[in-house]
Amino acid sequence: MVPKLQKLKVMKFGGTSMATHEARVQSALKVISAKEQGFLPVVVVSAIGRKGAPYATDTLINMLRDIDPTVDPDPRELDLLVACGEILSSVIFAHTLKTLGHPAMAFRGGQAGIRTDGVYGNARIVGINPVSLLKACEKGAIPVVCGFQGVYVSGDGSPGGELTTLGRGGSDTTAAAVGAAMQAETVEIYTDVDGVKTADPDSVPTAPTLRKVTYDEVAEIAHLGAKVLHPRAAEIAMNFDIPLWVKNTFSDDEGTEIVRRDRFPGRRVTGVTHTGKLVYLQFDLKDASDEDRRILETRIFETMARYGFNLFMLNLSPSGTGFAVPRSQFPMLAGILDSLVLPVDGRMFLLQVGAKPSKDVENQLRLLEPLGSISPVVAELTEGCTMVSLVGHEYMQQPGVFLEVLTTLQDAQIPVLQTTDSDFSLSVLVPESETNRTVRLLHEQFKLTEIV
Repeated sequence: MVPKLQKLKVMKFGGTSMATHEARVQSALKVISAKEQGFLPVVVVSAIGRKGAPYATDTLINMLRDIDPTVDPDPRELDLLVACGEILSSVIFAHTLKTLGHPAMAFRGGQAGIRTDGVYGNARIVGINPVSLLKACEKGAIPVVCGFQGVYVSGDGSPGGELTTLGRGGSDTTAAAVGAAMQAETVEIYTDVDGVKTADPDSVPTAPTLRKVTYDEVAEIAHLGAKVLHPRAAEIAMNFDIPLWVKNTFSDDEGTEIVRRDRFPGRRVTGVTHTGKLVYLQFDLKDASDEDRRILETRIFETMARYGFNLFMLNLSPSGTGFAVPRSQFPMLAGILDSLVLPVDGRMFLLQVGAKPSKDVENQLRLLEPLGSISPVVAELTEGCTMVSLVGHEYMQQPGVFLEVLTTLQDAQIPVLQTTDSDFSLSVLVPESETNRTVRLLHEQFKLTEIV
C-alpha cells in the first residue's frame, strides 16, 4: 500500500520540459516545491525535446527509416529503439534532482512494474505493481519513471519480458496509470501552455485558459485534434476518480483542473479545436443492395482497423460511406484499398481510390474480366481539407446550434464540405486554407473569449 503519512502526487513532464538543461531545472524546481509542500512526488518523463531534437522520438525513428526507406522497421526493434528516448530523459532528470540536493532514482517502465498487452507500438497497460517505486519512496528518493513504455511478460518462461511502447501521447497514459496504481491524491501534466485552452493559440492568440473541464470534454478535445492530453489518460483518471491537472512548467498559472461530470454540470461550449491536414474519401455504394452495402462497409472498416488508421468524419448513408484520414496516412491507405477485390455473395466489387482508375485498377479489371461481372466502387477524393470542431457539454444537441455554425461559415463564404456530430461535438470539414479563419469565427460567434 502507498504510505498514508504523506500525500502522493504524480507529476508528468513533456518533451519541452525536458528539452534543455534550463527547462529541466525549472521542472525539477516544480518537483522540489511539491516535496516541500508535503507531497510525495513521483515523476514521469517524456523523451528530451520534440521533432528535430537529437533524442526526440521522431529522430530515433528516422535513424532506422533513413537506412532504407523501402524497408519498414520491425515493430519489436522499433520499440526497443524509441524507448531509449525516455530512458535517457529519466536518468538525466534524476541526476538533475540529485545535483539540487534531492535523492532520485530512474526506472524503466518494466522496472516500475508496468505490464502491457504486448502490442508493439500501441500497447495498452493491463496492470501495474509499483513495489519498486514504493521502496524508492520509503528510502526518501524521488522515483523518475520512463513514460510511454512497459513490458509484456508472455508466461512462457521468456526471461525479462518484451519492452513495448504505448503509442503517441503514451507518457500521459503512464502518469494516469501510475497515479491510479499508487492511489495518488492528484496527477499533474506539465507542458508549455497554461492549461487547456478554448482554441489553439496559433489560431486565436487571445484564447483563454479553461479553469475546469470534465474528463469527457478533454477526451473529446484530444480526439478532435488538440494535443494537450491523451484521451486514455483522461479515461484512466475518470475510472479511478483521480483529480487531473494540466499546468505550465514555465509559469505559476494555476492551470486547468479536469473533473467528473457531476462536479462541473451545466450546458456550455468548451472550445474550438481542429485536426491536421486530411483527405476525405466518399465511397459510392448506390448500385449495391442493402445487404451488400452493409457487408462492403464492414469489410472496409475492418481493413482500416486492422492497419490502425485514424478515421474522422465518418458518414454512413444508403448511397455510400465516407471518412477522412490524415494526409500522412493516405499513401498507405491508397496502397491498401486501391484495386482491392471484395467478393460478396457471388459478386465481385473492385475498390478504386480516386475518380480516375489507376494502372493497378485497370490491370485488375483485365485479369478478372473472364470471371464475370465486376462492380467498381469508386472513392471520390477531397484533398486539402481540415476538420474544425465545436466542443461542448450538453450543448451540441440544442436546437439551432447546427444552423448557427453553418450560417456563420456561409456568411463568411467558407465552404463546408462535410459535417458530423456527437454528444460532445459538432464538426465541419473545410478547406485547409480556411482553418484559422474558421476557428476564429466560431470562437467569436460562441463568445469563448468570455468563457472564463
